[in-house]
Amino acid sequence: MTTFDTTLTPAELKLDISRLFLKKRLLGFALPAAVLAYLTYVFLAFDVPGLWEKANLENARTLVSDSYSYKTHVTRDNRNGAVSVSIEGERKGTYPDGTAPDWVALGETTVIDLEDGHTVTFGPETIEYAIPGYGTVRATPIRGAGVQAELPAGDVPEWISVSKNRLAVETGAGRLTVTRNRAEVFRYFAGWELFFFTLDSPYSGMAAGELLQRAATGEAGAIFQEFWSNKMWRHQDVAWAIAETLLMAFLGTIGAAVIALPLAFAATRNFMPLRALRFAMRRLFDFFRGVDSLIWTVVLARAFGPGPLTGALAILVTDTGTFGKIFSEALENIDRKQIEGVASTGAKPLQRYRFGVLPQITPVLLSQLLYFLESNTRSATIIGAITGGGIGLLLTQAIITRKDWEEVAYYITLIILMVMLMDWFSGWLRRKLITGGR
Repeated sequence: MTTFDTTLTPAELKLDISRLFLKKRLLGFALPAAVLAYLTYVFLAFDVPGLWEKANLENARTLVSDSYSYKTHVTRDNRNGAVSVSIEGERKGTYPDGTAPDWVALGETTVIDLEDGHTVTFGPETIEYAIPGYGTVRATPIRGAGVQAELPAGDVPEWISVSKNRLAVETGAGRLTVTRNRAEVFRYFAGWELFFFTLDSPYSGMAAGELLQRAATGEAGAIFQEFWSNKMWRHQDVAWAIAETLLMAFLGTIGAAVIALPLAFAATRNFMPLRALRFAMRRLFDFFRGVDSLIWTVVLARAFGPGPLTGALAILVTDTGTFGKIFSEALENIDRKQIEGVASTGAKPLQRYRFGVLPQITPVLLSQLLYFLESNTRSATIIGAITGGGIGLLLTQAIITRKDWEEVAYYITLIILMVMLMDWFSGWLRRKLITGGR
C-alpha cells in the first residue's frame, strides 16, 4: 500500500507522485525486458537456428507416413532371379511362392504396376522404372562391377540417388533400390496390414461378415487364437506388457503409501516429541524424493537386475519420500479435539489414532494415492524401457529398429488409452471413496 506525507507542499507532493509513477513505469518495462533477454539467451545458447537448419522435413514426413501406413516389398535376388513379395519384409507377411498381390505380375519378366503410369519391370538382366514425365530409368547389376545405371538426358533429380554400387529412385508412387545382389520395390498403402491375421492364417483376407458367420458356427475360439497369437503384431505379448506396466505402477504406489504412513507419524511435531528423530525422518524423506525414480531405476537395476520388480521398487522408493512429506503435513494439521473426544471414551492410544486421526487424513491420503497411481502409470512406461519390462520396452525396441513405425504408433496409442483409462478409474474411485459417489 502506497502512502503520502500530507505535510508536503502541493509542488513537493506532485514531484513525489511523479517519481512513484516513474518507478512503476520503469518496473513495468524492466520485467518484460528481462524476460525478452532471457528468451534471447535461450535462443542463442541452444542454437535454435542451427537446429532448424539440421531439421529434415522429408524424414519427418516419412516418419508420419510410416505411422499410419505399411509397405509391401517386392524383392528380386539378382543372383538367381527369384522374386518374393512380403508385407513389411516380415517372414509371417510373405506371400506363398508363386503368389502375389494383383498389382504384381510374376513371370520370367516381373511387372510391378505402381499406378498412375509408374511401372517397374524386373527383366532377365535389366531393371526398368518407367516414370511419367521423366522417362525410363534402367539399372543393370553386373557381378563384381556394381550397378550400371542409365538415366534420361539432363540433370539428375534430387529424388534419384546413383552411385557405382547402388541406384535408388523414390517417387510418390513407390521406391526402387537396386544393388549388385538385390533389386527391391517398396509400395505404400494406408492402414495397419495383417493387424488381425498373418498371411499364413486360414482366416487371412476374410471379410468381417464371413468371420462372424464362422464364429457363430463354432470357430470363435480358433479365430480369437489366430488373432491373439499374431506373430507380427504380438497382441498377446502387448497385453502382457501393459499388465506389467500397470502392475509396476500399482505395486510401487501402494507399497510406498503403506510404508510412508507409519513413518509420517515420526516426522510430525504433534506425534513425535524427539526433535532429532523428527529431523532425521524428514531428511530421509527428502533423500528418497530428491532422487528421481529414473535414477533409482538405474541403481536398483545394478542391485536386483532388470525386470518389472525393479521398476516397482524404484517407484516405491521415490513415492515413499513424497508420501511421507504429504502425510506428515496432513497429520500436523489435524484437529486435536477429535482425538480428545475419542480419548474421553477411554480409548487406548492405538484406538485414538484409528478413530481420531485416520478419519481426518483419509481424504488426503486417498486423493494423493489415486493421483500418484495415475501419474505412475505414465512413469512406469519410461521406467520399463530402462529395466526391461512392460510396454515401455516394446516401444523402445520398435523405435530403435526404425523399421515399422506403425508399430510405434500402435504402442503409443495403447499407452494413451491406458493413461486415459487410469485417469477415469482414479476419478471414479476418488468420488466413490471420498464423496460417496456424489
